[in-house]
Amino acid sequence: MVKKSVLAKLSDRELEKYLENDNRFVPDAVKIAVQILEERGRIFNDVEKADIQNIIQNKIDSEEQKLKDEQEDLKDHITDDPSAIALHSKTLIWTSSLFLGTLFGAILMALNFSTLNKYTSAILTLIFGIIYVPFQYYTYQFIVENNFGNHGKYNFELLPMVLGPAILTLIWVTAMPKRLPYRSKSVLIPAMLAIPIFIIILNNYNDWFSSYFLLDFLNLQK
Repeated sequence: MVKKSVLAKLSDRELEKYLENDNRFVPDAVKIAVQILEERGRIFNDVEKADIQNIIQNKIDSEEQKLKDEQEDLKDHITDDPSAIALHSKTLIWTSSLFLGTLFGAILMALNFSTLNKYTSAILTLIFGIIYVPFQYYTYQFIVENNFGNHGKYNFELLPMVLGPAILTLIWVTAMPKRLPYRSKSVLIPAMLAIPIFIIILNNYNDWFSSYFLLDFLNLQK
């Protein structure tokens, strides 16, 4: 948020830079700069006012387009086109990593990268998934042992559960080809892989998986 009190400390010459066509300031900053200059006695003719309005409108349009592009990048571009490449969907990766652990989702994403011949990304994603297993365990233990769990409307015990899936989503958005149309792969292999992991989590050897959302979810159903 742009504060008028901050811009009011600037000189007229500095404020004039806010009115240049190639300035990098947000629309509200331009509007406030004009307001301050007018309060200081600066008179803008009709041509200048039109130019300033165009600058502001172009900035607003640019911000709206940027927001639309970011929203489009976050979408799952699944298609029925039989010629499109087949990948494990973003939704499947996020959901499975939430319930079965970040490593499970990382494996599926690494398989996607391998399909796209992005082997470095595949290896790094797999390493992240492996590292996150002890990280999630020790972070959860730290939160519980120091009574950082429930504080009002915030439940910090959920943080290590959702952070991993969130990072995987970020990896998808930043490392996968933008807006790549793809067919959703069969869930047969993920389902077969999920069965032993599901059993391991339920056994919860040495409480290694107490921080997993799956156990938390099942406990709520009892």
